[in-house]
Amino acid sequence: MLNSDKQLDLLSKRFIVFEIDAIKDHKILFPIVTIIIMEVFINKMRRLKGVRKMILIEEAWKAIAKQGMAEYIKYLFKTVRKHFGEAIVVTQEVDDIIQSPIVKESIINNSDCKILLDQRKYMNKFDDIQAMLGLTEKEKSQILSINMNNDPSRLYKEVWIGLGGTHSTVYATEVSMEEYLAYTTEETEKLEVMQLASELDGNVELAIKRIAAERKENSQ
Repeated sequence: MLNSDKQLDLLSKRFIVFEIDAIKDHKILFPIVTIIIMEVFINKMRRLKGVRKMILIEEAWKAIAKQGMAEYIKYLFKTVRKHFGEAIVVTQEVDDIIQSPIVKESIINNSDCKILLDQRKYMNKFDDIQAMLGLTEKEKSQILSINMNNDPSRLYKEVWIGLGGTHSTVYATEVSMEEYLAYTTEETEKLEVMQLASELDGNVELAIKRIAAERKENSQ
């Protein structure tokens, strides 16, 4: 994008991905790309009337750690809903956001929906997380029960969803074998898919279908 010799109309693009991992420590490029991200979404938020807008910041701590981006995230969470939009931050490490004052001031206080995955590794310090998120004892018990008694014969994981302090429960999320193989992060399974795909002229979709069919047949 930065090297493009064409004028890019990002306002009309329905789905835009900014991958900043490679430049997050670059003193020149990171601020430039940060400004572009801010400008793109603010334009979408204010100019696209009646259209649902969403910004999702994955591994949010990388952005929150930068002061300029942290203030922008704070601004977003306070204003986005007024423009028929929503802001979402995702992180694998709760510690990364607990230590950021910007989180409590803006993100947590302005987020009606909270989603937590397995928190067993934080069992001994969950009181801090509970206090930060404003969880009740019932919600704490629900969260710490995640994946504690799963059916070993089925491929599913549990997730806790809390909605504005009025409703919360633990759900089992189960996908088809094809979906599981498409998104698995297990290295051996990814290699199995890619090795078969290489034998099928690079057809990953067909490789997934064949492996899924084989696993289903073996499980019967």
